Amino acid sequence: MLAESKFACQPRFNFRGHRAIVTGGNRGIGRAIADALSDAGAQVCVFDVDTSDPGEKLPHQFVHVDIADSAAISAAIAELPDAPTLLVNNAGITRDRSIAKMRDTEWSAVLNVNLTGAFNMIRAVAPRMASQGFGRIVNITSINGLRGKFGQANYSAAKAGLIGLTKAAAKELGPKGITVNAVAPGMVMTDMARALPKEILLAALDEAVLTELAEPQDISNAVLFLLSDAACRITGEVLRVDAGQYI
Repeated sequence: MLAESKFACQPRFNFRGHRAIVTGGNRGIGRAIADALSDAGAQVCVFDVDTSDPGEKLPHQFVHVDIADSAAISAAIAELPDAPTLLVNNAGITRDRSIAKMRDTEWSAVLNVNLTGAFNMIRAVAPRMASQGFGRIVNITSINGLRGKFGQANYSAAKAGLIGLTKAAAKELGPKGITVNAVAPGMVMTDMARALPKEILLAALDEAVLTELAEPQDISNAVLFLLSDAACRITGEVLRVDAGQYI
């Protein structure tokens, strides 16, 4: 008997015994990833500067830390009782403005969080992963890091840099048993996205070849795949999850 819908099928992962860090995991895509990892049995620690209540108490261990602060990250990692086996660099910010009007602070803030923050996290966790001969890292980039976007020079540059960082880290850390990959979402229907002007959402949908834009769970599914044993021979790759916006 056929299933009701192919979209009703959910992937099954087992991360029992794994210790995961998800940056920017208090809400949105990061929260979906943190929840999915926890549901699959992982111990999840969220690194975030956002302490606002997302509507319910965060069920994961929470560390209030600015990932752009390398010293604070090193201290936070050192205080963890066990070495992490999984890292998802999801934290990111936007400060959209055209190049001609973009302020220095808007450029540097986005680069510091979206790119340098991921570098700080990888540099801090890699030695602990290497000491146990195992690690999985997934960086959340964007299709706008592949194609660019008007008004997002800072964001596009940071996300493009994150792809380069992913590939360089994959080469350096592969011999130590650590894979490093990236997921590139397009427009994702988070609560924040749903609050955008209707014309922006319609423009994204018009780019897509599928009839619906991605949901946060679509991103978490891709991330968990790349963290899982099913992807143990995949490294240095960028997986687009964008309903076909990029093509």
